[in-house]
Amino acid sequence: MGLGEWYVRRGRIDRTTWWLHYTLPIAGLSLLANIADASLGYPVFSTTVDTSSAWAYLGGPLTTVVALLTIVPSIGSSVTRLHDRGHSAWWLLWSLVPLVGWLVLLVQNGFLAGQPVPNRYGPPPGQPTPQTW
Repeated sequence: MGLGEWYVRRGRIDRTTWWLHYTLPIAGLSLLANIADASLGYPVFSTTVDTSSAWAYLGGPLTTVVALLTIVPSIGSSVTRLHDRGHSAWWLLWSLVPLVGWLVLLVQNGFLAGQPVPNRYGPPPGQPTPQTW
């Protein structure tokens, strides 16, 4: 999978692709950025919030850069995973519901199987896309 395909994904992806190509690498990059910011002295793991600095809310410069670079693949992979389940991208609005919304999306994307038949978003992952002339 190329970098362009990682950023702009179409159709459907299965659970394995979602976990191994998107979720775990993004989580790993975020953890490394947090550790790097903490080693540079930014209050990443602090329990007290310093209101005098914008970095206190952003987590540090490296964490902010990683978050900005990975937001498109994160949303794109969630959308294509929801498409595999037969749901529209509107299901991402669940993320606005504190705690419960993230849990709903985690279960939908990470643990429930996709539809084994073609749906309005295309054929199941691994099947060729039919040509339309």
